Amino acid sequence: FSSCSMEFDEKIHTHLMSVWRESKSFFGVGGKEGMLLLTDNHFIFLKRTERMKKWWGAATKRQVVTLIQNKNTMTDKIDGYEEKDLQVDLEEVKAKHISKITFDNILEIGEEEKTWGSVLSIKAIEDGKEKKYDFSIVQDWVKYPIKDPTKYLNVDWKPCIEFIKSRQRVTK
Repeated sequence: FSSCSMEFDEKIHTHLMSVWRESKSFFGVGGKEGMLLLTDNHFIFLKRTERMKKWWGAATKRQVVTLIQNKNTMTDKIDGYEEKDLQVDLEEVKAKHISKITFDNILEIGEEEKTWGSVLSIKAIEDGKEKKYDFSIVQDWVKYPIKDPTKYLNVDWKPCIEFIKSRQRVTK
């Protein structure tokens, strides 16, 4: 599992919660709720875990307020979630619930403004395969019969995109 651990000196540069990840693959079914983090060298999406449930609700409410006031997705870290917490989550979360992509493996990245919200699209090499994902930040959910996003936020993904591109060593 060492492949899922961070380099010891990697810092979190942005931490977004209540992120909906939609797979754009042919067999991709539905989406997943989780956290999106940018570290020094990695784009990380972690599916929400049991361990996160204690603080998730309050933290996502604060994030919604912050992102409505200022659409910048390069946010500060969520209160109390540090690099050591990310390390624990990377070790505890099953590998299939983690996307940890080195910036140099991101082939394409862009944003699209939809009528319902903002989308960050990436095409990257993950586990040796080319994968495409769309990410959006959810403001509100329906809980029944299955948890599903009902309202998305309009945010500015450009700061995240610029951060990633500025750290890529391989450019086309």
